[in-house]
Amino acid sequence: MPTTDVIDVLAGIEPDSAIDRLRARRPESRRHAQGSYDALFAPADTAHASVAERAAVATFVAALHRQHGAVAHYRALLEHEDERLVPSVLDLAAAAVTLAPEGPYGEFAGENAPESAPGPRFVITDVASTYILGDRLSAALEHAHLLTLHPRDAAPADLQRLEDAGWSATGIVTLSQLVAFLAFQLRVVAGLRALQDARAAVDPAVSITEGAGR
Repeated sequence: MPTTDVIDVLAGIEPDSAIDRLRARRPESRRHAQGSYDALFAPADTAHASVAERAAVATFVAALHRQHGAVAHYRALLEHEDERLVPSVLDLAAAAVTLAPEGPYGEFAGENAPESAPGPRFVITDVASTYILGDRLSAALEHAHLLTLHPRDAAPADLQRLEDAGWSATGIVTLSQLVAFLAFQLRVVAGLRALQDARAAVDPAVSITEGAGR
């Protein structure tokens, strides 16, 4: 039985469609992308980062990217793992989007200072959310926001905050890999959606699956 290709699902790509055939021209890239997803969300070892933590971070990051279909996908995974976390993660994601509606942000020094784009950093101050999520996941969401919207501002002190919240070095690496993968995955999905929209504008008969990736 073939493995479901999550990028295809999120982008609403139908089997044997023009976009499906286009992706089929690069089977290794397609396989590696799905393999990365499987390694991150169906890992053999969850000692350093549980699947619930991964799904919560993914739901949050997908919201930062305004990818509603991806939010629904990762929310479903989070509900399967620990449904009590869902309301807090969604509320915090909405607050983060309101706080920083654009990005990325970052500060440069010296001759590159004119290219700086200062912006707010996300800090969880809601006591109820912190109680539900715990220190580990709260710190992970704050760090995910940093990596997503303030990538050039990450510093050793930010890693120390994760360690203080209970993250191991291996767990921090996994968290960073997760956020990086999501940035890649969601940009690919957005690009494929744009291709489908462009084709549909030229040929209204082109079939696009609605609701899977928006």
